[in-house]
Parts: sequence; C-alpha cells; structure tokens
Amino acid sequence: MTEQDFILKTYNSKIENGSVKWASPSNIALVKYWGKKKHQIPENPSISFTLSDCKTITEITYSKKNEDGFSFDVYFEGEKNEAFKPKIKTFFERIEVYMPFLKEYHFKIETTNTFPHSSGIASSASGMSAIALCLMSIEKELKTDDGNSKIDNKSYFNQKASFLARLGSGSACRSIEGEIVVWGENETFTQSSDLYGVKFEGDVHSNFSNYQDAILLVDKGEKQVSSTVGHQLMYGHPFAKERFAQAHDNLAKLKTILASGDLNEFIKIVESEALTLHAMMMTSMPYFILMKPNTLEVINKIWAYREKTESKVCFTLDAGANVHVLYPENEKENVLEFIKNELVSYCQNGQYICDQIGQGANQIQL
Repeated sequence: MTEQDFILKTYNSKIENGSVKWASPSNIALVKYWGKKKHQIPENPSISFTLSDCKTITEITYSKKNEDGFSFDVYFEGEKNEAFKPKIKTFFERIEVYMPFLKEYHFKIETTNTFPHSSGIASSASGMSAIALCLMSIEKELKTDDGNSKIDNKSYFNQKASFLARLGSGSACRSIEGEIVVWGENETFTQSSDLYGVKFEGDVHSNFSNYQDAILLVDKGEKQVSSTVGHQLMYGHPFAKERFAQAHDNLAKLKTILASGDLNEFIKIVESEALTLHAMMMTSMPYFILMKPNTLEVINKIWAYREKTESKVCFTLDAGANVHVLYPENEKENVLEFIKNELVSYCQNGQYICDQIGQGANQIQL
C-alpha cells in the first residue's frame, strides 16, 4: 500500500448526519521507536503488545454544515475540553487529503478513558486511534458504489485506520489490531511498513499467551520534555545511527524469541530497549531525564526479586517515569503479591493498573 491507495476519491455527500463509536486500546512497545522523519515516519521499526483494558472510548456525531473550514467540539469525560482542540485540528489538516469530507460536517467528539488521565499510559495512542477508527466508520457510511467499495475489506479498513492514526500520533498506528503489532520497515518482516502498523503474523509460543502488564504509576505529573520534542532531539544525536541499527537487530531477535518462548532472552531485549530509550534522552543535546528516583527503586526491586525467585518478570518503560511490569500469566498470583508487598509504596498515591495483552480495537454499536 502507498499513500495514494488511501485517498478517498468519491463519497456520498448527501448524507446529513450520523454517529459512530469505537473503543481503542493503548499499547506498550517492546522494541522502541525514538526519532522520526517528516510526516510521522519512524527512524526505526518498533513492535508492541496491544493492551486489553487500558483504552479510549470515543463517539463522534457528525452533521452537515454550510460554512467553510473545520468545525468540531471535543468533550472529555463529559466536559467540554478546549485543550485537545489544537492537536485534533492539526490531525484534521494532515488527513484532509485522505478524507475530503472533513470540512463538510460539524463533529462532536466525545471521549473517555478507562484509565486515569495523565497517568503516563499512552493516551495519545488510544485517543488518536479511536478518532481515526470513528472517521473510517464515517467514510464507510459515506461510501459510493463506484469509488471506495474496498473499504468493506477489513484489511484495508484497518490499514487505512492505522495510517491515519499515525498522522495523529506515531504510536497510535499500533493500537488498531492485536495482540502484537509491528510498525516500520524491517527486512525480517516482509509486510512491514513505515506508513501503518501490521499485525504480527509469525509464530508465538504459548509462554506469551495472555501476557500480563501491571502499570506502576510512579509519577503522574506532566513530563518536563514532551515526546514530540524528544523525537526531534534524535536529529544530530551522536548515537542515533547506532541506535537505529540496534532496533532493527533487536526486532529480528525478538521474532525468534516470540517463536521459541525463550523468556530469558525476551527479558534481555525488553529491558535493554527500555534503558536504551532513556539513554538516548540522557545523551541528547539538550539532555534530559524522565525517570524518577522511584523508577530506579522499582527496577532494582524487580531485579532482586527475579534473582531470588527465578521469576520471569521484567520491566519496560515508555517516555516517562512509570514502569510497566511484564510477566507470564502463570506467575500472576505471585507477581501481584510482590507488587503489593514491595512495589506499591513507590507508586504515586499507591496507584497501579493491572492489564494484559489484548485483541485490538472494537466498534461499539449504537
């Protein structure tokens, strides 16, 4: 698929109004992407677990209008929210060429999260993917027989939704499908693309079935450096070239690990990727640190617990202070006890969220 395949050429402009609703999950990258080119193209490929319960639920109601320009209102948790509008306006500007009906309707966007807002979970991934999926459903309702019947094909629908979501937030393209998604061209994955995420179709060992993710909310404050700025700091970074090569190599290794079920090698790759991500932040110019003291305390506790018990628990990090504790389902009881006894004290207000690998987004019938 190329960008041209996603351009909507004709649609039924006589439809006056309608409403669609989607729930879309967050995701947690195992191999991280850090650094991007123009148009939200990643500098290196990534692979992620799609989460199950941490998701955004978005309903978009649309109605025909006469005036020019984009017209929309955003409601978050039932309250009108002006702060979200600039990002959505930018998103609409980026995708208008692919969805030319955007200026013909007024959109009421009502959204809510199943997880605490500003909790350090990738809400931009779930939020922007939910909007992209709603817009795809609207496109489907506006379809004509001569122009875009291919939208009835689920594969095309998901690919375009992922393509659009990427233009809102890079990692959002990995939230359309589950359980494991690859984004970014890599020779190990022949179907991989920089334009959209693709469902991982390789062999997956039963060790990774229902894999668990407990998200420890170490710090819920606003990050001192946004991810957007962080990505930009990879331009001219002294270690950028080596980092991008490392990500390609780790992705190839992880494909083999997912098939073999080797959890020890899985831990090495996942934890190394998390620490490398933050090493890139600490060695950029200007440099910055998003980890907090309690982040390091949690990491050391996990290492000590693993050495003592031979557990297969490990950690990963997003671009923030919070810790994702990953572990096999057969260790659930023991790891949750470990979290309650030894890790919860490092969480802000004792907060953590239990989740697991999920199947991707789903439409909610109205």
